[in-house]
Amino acid sequence: MLTYLLQGLVLGATASVQPGPFQAFLLSLVARHGWRRAMPAVLAPFLSDPPIVAVVLLVLTRLPERFLDGLRVAGGLFMLYLAWWAWRAFRAESQSDGGPAEPPPGSTLAAILKASLMNALSPSPYIFWATISGPILIAGWRASPALGLAFLLGFYAALVGGMAVFVLVAGLTGRIDPRLNRALGLVSAVALLAFALYQLTTGLRALLS
Repeated sequence: MLTYLLQGLVLGATASVQPGPFQAFLLSLVARHGWRRAMPAVLAPFLSDPPIVAVVLLVLTRLPERFLDGLRVAGGLFMLYLAWWAWRAFRAESQSDGGPAEPPPGSTLAAILKASLMNALSPSPYIFWATISGPILIAGWRASPALGLAFLLGFYAALVGGMAVFVLVAGLTGRIDPRLNRALGLVSAVALLAFALYQLTTGLRALLS
C-alpha cells in the first residue's frame, strides 16, 4: 500500500507545480481577490476530476483522436474568456488603491465552478489519466481496492496541498508589495491568453488536417 501511496504523492506534487492554465487562473484569483478568497478554488479538481477519470477509464481510450482535438478547441475558447476576465481585473486593480478588490457575493463558488469547467475542457487531465495515472490506478484496484484508494488519496492530497501552498505564497508576496500583486494579475492574463492561443491553434490545426 505504501508504494501506491508514494506514487500518488509524487505524481500529485509534480502536477501541482507544473506551469499550466490552472495555475495561471489561480494567480488571477489571487491578484483580484487575495489568497483567502482564491484558496477554495484549489478544490476544483474534486469537482472536475471524477467524471474525467470515469471517461478516461471507461470511454476515452475507444474514442477517436479528434475528440481530444475538439476538446482542446473548446478549452482554448473558454481560456480566452478567462484571459479577458483576468485582464479586466488587472485594469480595475490598476485604477484602484492597490488592494485586492472585494469580490461580489457568490464569487467564491463561481471561481470554483470556472476552475472546474476549465479543467474539464482541457485535454491535459485526460491525457494524464489515460497515460500515467489511469494505468497505475487500474493496476492497484485490480490487486486490491485499498491500493487504488491509497493511490488516489496520495495523489489528491499532494495536488491540492501543493496548489494551496502556491496560492498562499503568491498571495502573501502580493500583500508585501501591492505592485507585485498587480504584476501577478497581468502575468496571469498573459499566461491564460498564451495557453488559450496554443490550445486553439493546436486543436484547429489537427481538426483541419
